[in-house]
Amino acid sequence: MDTESEPYVRLATLRQLHQVVADLNTARSLADTLQAVADGVVGGLGYELCAVNLVRPDGDLVVAAVAGSAGAEALMAGRVGSRASWERRLAMGHRWGSLRFIPYDEGWVLDGDDVPSWHRESGPAPRFPDEWHPQDRLLAPMYATPAGGGELIGVISVDRPRGGRRPGAWAREALQTYTFQAGIAISNARLRANMQRALVRLEREQQALRASEESFRQAFEYAPSGMAIAEMGGDEHGKLLRANDALCRMLGRPANQMRRYSFSDLVHPEDIGTLLRTSAEGGRAELRLGRRDGTYLWVSLRNSVVADTTDGPRFLLTHVEDIEERKRHELALAHRASHDSLTGLPNSAELRARLSSRLCSRPFAAEGHTASAEDLDEFGYSFPAPPAHPYDHHVHAIEPDESGSDGEGGGKGLAVLFCDLDGFKSINDRFGHHTGDAVLIEVARRLSSVVRDGDTVARLGGDEFVVLADGLDRDGAQDLAVRLRNAIIPPIRVDGRAVRVGASFGIGWAGCGMTVEEVLHSADQRMYVEKRSRAKAQRRAG
Repeated sequence: MDTESEPYVRLATLRQLHQVVADLNTARSLADTLQAVADGVVGGLGYELCAVNLVRPDGDLVVAAVAGSAGAEALMAGRVGSRASWERRLAMGHRWGSLRFIPYDEGWVLDGDDVPSWHRESGPAPRFPDEWHPQDRLLAPMYATPAGGGELIGVISVDRPRGGRRPGAWAREALQTYTFQAGIAISNARLRANMQRALVRLEREQQALRASEESFRQAFEYAPSGMAIAEMGGDEHGKLLRANDALCRMLGRPANQMRRYSFSDLVHPEDIGTLLRTSAEGGRAELRLGRRDGTYLWVSLRNSVVADTTDGPRFLLTHVEDIEERKRHELALAHRASHDSLTGLPNSAELRARLSSRLCSRPFAAEGHTASAEDLDEFGYSFPAPPAHPYDHHVHAIEPDESGSDGEGGGKGLAVLFCDLDGFKSINDRFGHHTGDAVLIEVARRLSSVVRDGDTVARLGGDEFVVLADGLDRDGAQDLAVRLRNAIIPPIRVDGRAVRVGASFGIGWAGCGMTVEEVLHSADQRMYVEKRSRAKAQRRAG
């Protein structure tokens, strides 16, 4: 560009820029605005091809408008490029102010991504440094706020600058300015579209509302989810002033009765702390509210502040959403994660968690007492002695002493009964896994029917079960093992066929200072000792 002609070119560019920006503001719909953005680049900024890529609600970008080529429009319009691919392009591009330029000799790495583009012929190398190459890419990101900040609205892609040269500083500045104005125009068009849709919805539900106060009242009263207005500040902070019909139906309380309460009167006692922590502006909470029939409903509360007038009193607007079904689903998922899918018993992970909660890392030993050879059982575990710290609030798990006395040494403990079914493999082999599964389900039911409330019956895996029974002495644990075995050995009928299994039990004791694996290993080893000590026929008979 000659120096003498540059002021003239700048003035002409400004005039064109002014005109295309003015055209943006005349577009009525969002679609018209997007097309006006693309047309303005081609008609006023000196490029032969332009595509406007708009960010969708899911974050990906869709080609919303194309100008300059009917073939490119047919090829690209409506196609979607992933957000990750676009962010990669914006990150690798050379920074020309807010623009991003990817030269042809660097853009080859993008050929395999999913961003829609028109056909790009390879073409010869540029003949001079600033010659535009067919595979050069120039991108102009549009943001919600100036200076490239805020939320990304979309990206303008341009190609084929007239004159065949890469845009100079003045042309770049013009494109940046236009991009900023285009972002404002698109944001305004979106806002207008949202407002128009909102007005259409309101007009269908009620006849055109002329005042904002009436609009708010209608939206509040007829909202499909629960809403309430409460006092904010003062002696009656939180007192309900109004409750919509959805909230009244949700809690089974008439509107005149709701005005007698605040949310603190309705919340479940266990959730009052949660309510108090989230009662300010913007607070969110999931808690239980009381129904008229005395039951409680899980809801999600979301608070916002509204003013009666510009300088008038402020009120707390609370949105109440019924999440009972979701909470029920979450509890069901938690149950499935911690329970065996076949028998419904606690699974191995849940068993270990319950056992671990009873154990601490410090062995339970009397002050001045050191474990000796006489304190060790046949598997190398020590018999704990009375506590060295009488004010320790942790209830230590200990192994009952041989005498069974209930003195300070403790005659009762946490028994771990390891059960392995005898003859189960032959049932699986002869009659199939369907019969085997039915046997496991019935064994689980019989074991659960024998133990006390508070005891744990868990399926460790395969045909192995574990029972945790607290507060038993040695005789009580042996008696429980006998009753559990006797419950298992009666015939089990499956599809008209009677099958029988026996059971071998090993009794271990949980003691602080032991790990969960050590406790289970001890009971497992004792079960194998018991299994080997009984003849095969006796094991089958139980």
